[in-house]
Amino acid sequence: MSQEVTDSVTQGLIEACPAGAHTSHIFPAVLPTTRQSSLTHSLSHHPVGKDLQAMRTGQRQNKGMRTRLGCLSHKSDSCSDFTAILPDKPNRALKRLSTEEATRWADSFDVLLSHKYGVAAFRAFLKTEFSEENLEFWLACEEFKKTRSTAKLVSKAHRIFEEFVDVQAPREVNIDFQTREATRKNMQEPSLTCFDQAQGKVHSLMEKDSYPRFLRSKMYLDLLSQSQRRLS
Repeated sequence: MSQEVTDSVTQGLIEACPAGAHTSHIFPAVLPTTRQSSLTHSLSHHPVGKDLQAMRTGQRQNKGMRTRLGCLSHKSDSCSDFTAILPDKPNRALKRLSTEEATRWADSFDVLLSHKYGVAAFRAFLKTEFSEENLEFWLACEEFKKTRSTAKLVSKAHRIFEEFVDVQAPREVNIDFQTREATRKNMQEPSLTCFDQAQGKVHSLMEKDSYPRFLRSKMYLDLLSQSQRRLS
């Protein structure tokens, strides 16, 4: 088939094709492969063909977005999330965790943070809310305060700032502009107290926001229930 005939057939198919139709409905299966390829190539450079391609691309992107959102919506909040990241083997840890200890986590946020299983459970809960960076920052600050070497102190300070505090940091914590800038100024001469203000803000945020939800969560209630069943 000559190019002029091919163009003529293509134009006729485009004009006859209803808006939104798929190219597979335009070309019968009986057409030779070379003709289908030629016609499809011509159609892809026509405004209608470009619209069809854009529509299919948008559908694929929407499908991918729905898949990702579906994964997020199935993020769980159960005891298994806690046992998966325990510092000890899950079964051994649950046996060691008494009802009294788990109940004391509700006494105060600081009591929870003082218990290694409490920290592990709270971290697992924060993962379900995609906000574990707040706890990780607080823990990093606690570890930073134990630094005794001046050389290590400076390098650690800058590493924590770049990871948690700086704008668009990989695990940026939720603090106000003034606190962020004050911490940035402290980086000029890092000291053991350079993160105190930012750490206090994050502690207060977790205590007022995430901690109450943790105490009401299925994860925490399941832990209490399991520890109580071991006593019965």
